[in-house]
Amino acid sequence: MGFFLKKHNIDNIFFIGIGGIGMSGLAELLISEGCKVKGTDTGESQIIERLKKMGAVVYNKHEAKNVESSKVVVYTDAIRPDNPELLRAKELGLEIYDRASFLGEVMKLFPNSVCVSGTHGKTTTTSMIASITTHTQMDPTILLGGELDEIGGNIRIGKGNIIISEACEYKANILKYNPTMAMILNIDEDHLDFYKNIDDIIATFKKYADDVPSTGYVVYNKDDEHVLEAIKDVTAKTISFGVDSDADYKAENITYDENGCANFDLIHNNKITEIKLSVLGKHNVYNALAAIAMANTYGASLEDIKKYILLYAGVHRRIETKGYIGSVRIIDDYAHHPTEIMATLEAVKKMAKGRIITIFQPHTFTRTQKLLQGFAEAFKRSDVTIITDIYAAREKDTKLVHSKDLINSMKEHGYDAMYISKFEDIENYLLDNLRENDIILTVGAGNIYKLGEDLLKIKDKQ
Repeated sequence: MGFFLKKHNIDNIFFIGIGGIGMSGLAELLISEGCKVKGTDTGESQIIERLKKMGAVVYNKHEAKNVESSKVVVYTDAIRPDNPELLRAKELGLEIYDRASFLGEVMKLFPNSVCVSGTHGKTTTTSMIASITTHTQMDPTILLGGELDEIGGNIRIGKGNIIISEACEYKANILKYNPTMAMILNIDEDHLDFYKNIDDIIATFKKYADDVPSTGYVVYNKDDEHVLEAIKDVTAKTISFGVDSDADYKAENITYDENGCANFDLIHNNKITEIKLSVLGKHNVYNALAAIAMANTYGASLEDIKKYILLYAGVHRRIETKGYIGSVRIIDDYAHHPTEIMATLEAVKKMAKGRIITIFQPHTFTRTQKLLQGFAEAFKRSDVTIITDIYAAREKDTKLVHSKDLINSMKEHGYDAMYISKFEDIENYLLDNLRENDIILTVGAGNIYKLGEDLLKIKDKQ
């Protein structure tokens, strides 16, 4: 890292949107290298407070003057083109990077760079890798899209020669990272505000895989037909994982304990290793296989992997138990795509002793509209489903889709759901209608997690 700072004459850097989960990790990495870091974020969070304690200057209002003493500006995709800080940086001729491009420059500094990509499971798989590799001699630097208690947040700064990061495909950002190992967990329709269709998405992943040097690796899901299309003709070494196919790392005899946690036999090089997980669901078997393949390729023994992957108990907002109201369990999950929702509900169903009451907050108008039919069928394992308002995120309300459209589509598919707009009204409904051993499951990538937290606060006061 020191070389990068010297090469670009960086002694101070400005992050527009510094409080984001990806931006804050990079900011912390730069602070650890002795760089003066400033940034702007209009929200408040523990992440921002942590950066301030480390020495970062954080403004709570976007103003042009904020960037004037900086030399390099990094901005998040969530920032609009007319952001005053971005415009001023261009006027001043400052060195400007989008977040993905800047991360790509950082990754070039490491002899080994691992990118964990795919439509689903990136944070969980990267976290599993963290749980394994931090107990080995690799001593990696790790950037997460979530917060993992085991590493004390969303970044681990190591002293080894390897960096491991999630790689999001939004806006084709996966093409900016320069990995020596590209991992592809799965490929599904998403981000259709940027991509034309699934073929466009596959083509982007194909270029991502093709760009890996011949001395590098492509780790891929052999059970996913879209992934198989993307990795055709790659020149890098390929390593496969799967359940249904004859993969290099294969799971057989999958079982679930009374808590819904998965166990399986790992088949690799004609040897069997019994793997036990501390997380729920078949989807986490795939995530575990990918993590195992990565760690084993870089030298971790299967015996060590078996021991350390069991330590992974989940990252925040991934089937996370928030607490209990009597016998009622409150779980929160980040799922915001039909495939993810179905996987989450399937996992929770295996440990449920009562009803599953799902409260879903759709994420972005474009995704809701483009994947409406998929969402309509995603809640079939939910006993009671409540849909609240769409979380706009980076978008404006085009009035082309509403949560009520999802309700209507669900009814057409034979599933029932109710629309409740206000969190307070949802909370009152739940408190009036809960039964013994119910599970309240909040689902979505917006702020729906606050609903469960509010319920626990209400009960604490009673």
